[in-house]
Amino acid sequence: MLRAFARVLGAAYGVFALAVFVVLFLLAAVLALILPRLELRRAATQRLARLALPVLGVRLEVDGREHLPEESCVVIANHASYLDGLVMKAALPPRFSFVIKREASSMPVVGLLLRRIGSEFVDRHSAGGRSRDASRLLRKAGRGHALVFFPEGTFDEVRGLKRFHIGAFAAAAHGGMPVVPVVIHGARRAFPSKALLVRPGRVRVEILPPIEVPTSTRAADELRATARREILARLDEPDLAAAAGKG
Repeated sequence: MLRAFARVLGAAYGVFALAVFVVLFLLAAVLALILPRLELRRAATQRLARLALPVLGVRLEVDGREHLPEESCVVIANHASYLDGLVMKAALPPRFSFVIKREASSMPVVGLLLRRIGSEFVDRHSAGGRSRDASRLLRKAGRGHALVFFPEGTFDEVRGLKRFHIGAFAAAAHGGMPVVPVVIHGARRAFPSKALLVRPGRVRVEILPPIEVPTSTRAADELRATARREILARLDEPDLAAAAGKG
């Protein structure tokens, strides 16, 4: 009886928390529309992200903020949950631009908010679109923009680290910007792929020391291999790329 009551109470709180989160999200969209400068819009959405996580029952811990360079860099993180973007928005300084799949730009309200806070959208399906998006990101990297990528590109219910796409590392090599690996712990448990409600608990963001661009003709490949190795060493999940024979 007590266990059933606890489940009902937990579900009720989950629904309440989700409703509050929706209100905060709509407030973020309104502020993104009316605030005149990009830096103000980014700062406002960061504050709302930091408020939304505890409302959802998520206790965010961030380790290693001292590893973030003052100058521009490329941050890359593992991707296991829909919480990841919200978590990274709350954990990082507002100046970062998030690189997101193009499909998100057409989502009602979500797309508007993402565009207004300076997100960069990439086409994962069309060869021509991928080429154009890559060129745009390389130009931004060359101008010193700070970028955030989830280089796996997607996530699902399978536990483990997928192979990394090269785009983030090509941008870093082109712009001469260090790559900062980030490990997100606990987001998969808090909000699994097919879950409807967030499970209360701790999510920890571990920011690792930056990796400088090597002086090599294969700098992007070397950055990708090093960053992936660093994340795997701290992530308590299997290497899915190795298991699939893709290295």
